[in-house]
Formats: sequence, C-alpha cells, structure tokens
Amino acid sequence: MNLDQFNNRGFDRGASRFKEALWMFTEVLFFLNPVPWPSALRVILLRMFGAKVGSGVVVRTGVRITFPWRLSIGSHVWIGEEVLILSLAPVIIGSNVCISQRTFLCTGSHDFRSPKFDLITKAINLEDRTWVAAQAFVGPGVTVHSGAVVAGGAVVMEDVPANVLVVGNPGKIVKIIERPTDT
Repeated sequence: MNLDQFNNRGFDRGASRFKEALWMFTEVLFFLNPVPWPSALRVILLRMFGAKVGSGVVVRTGVRITFPWRLSIGSHVWIGEEVLILSLAPVIIGSNVCISQRTFLCTGSHDFRSPKFDLITKAINLEDRTWVAAQAFVGPGVTVHSGAVVAGGAVVMEDVPANVLVVGNPGKIVKIIERPTDT
C-alpha cells in the first residue's frame, strides 16, 4: 500500500464541517469530560445532533461517538464508560441492550489489498436484548442478533446468531443461551 495515494474525499461525513466542529466541542464538554453530567443531558444532546434515542437510555462518562447523526438507539439501553462508537456508517442499537465499558463499535476499515488503502464503511446492528461485554470489538458490517452475548474482550468480525455466547479472538460460539419463556 502507498499511503501517499490515499484519498478520502469521497467519504460523506453526513453533516457540515460546522456541525461536526460543534459536536466535537459538545462531546469534549459533556461526554469526555470527567464531570458527572446527568445521562439525561447527554441523551438530549445526542438528539439535538440528530441521533434517534428511545426512553430510559443511560450514557455514561467518557463515551465517544464520532457522528451522532448516524446513531439510532432503542429504549432501555446502557452504554458504559469509555465506549467508542466509530459511526462512519449507521450504528443501530435495539432496545434492552447493554454495551459495557471500553467496547469499540467500529464501522470503518481499509482495503489492505488496495494500493490506495481504500476506506470501507459498513453499518453495525445490535438487535434487542444483546449484551456486548467490556472491551469487546464489533467490526464493520456485523449484526449481533437478538439475545446474543459477546463476551468481554471478544472480537467479532462476522454476524453473531441469536441467543448464543461468543468468546475469544476471533469470536467463536461456545454456548447456546437457553432463556425462560415469558408467561
């Protein structure tokens, strides 16, 4: 690869440079700042910048979101400390989802076979009732299907089926999760 040939001009940031700069300022002040601002304030700010956010969402201190206008969050979601959401493409988070501390949701990568190291972006989808545990990595284009658990430190680069536990690097299914039926 020749990084001097890299060209990112075709990437659509999804908003004006002014809006992006305003978001960066807001993010530093209210998200990355160690002051314990209320989660409800962070939710309001995300909505102001175009994120779709349901009710009962908790966003902890240190959460980093590159482009909130590409973020959709259902209801009753917890996003833990120092989570990084690289939203170069849409990130869709269902309801009743837990994203634990230092998780990285990464929608972008590069084509290492290309001499120009082309940027590749693909959406991430965390369906309802999923848990992505601490320091896990979810790569571009991955869907974590309903009821699945991605264990702490796991790396998932392929879709995760419903109701399974995935561990390791690369992520491997180690268990089917039996859930009681609601009555």
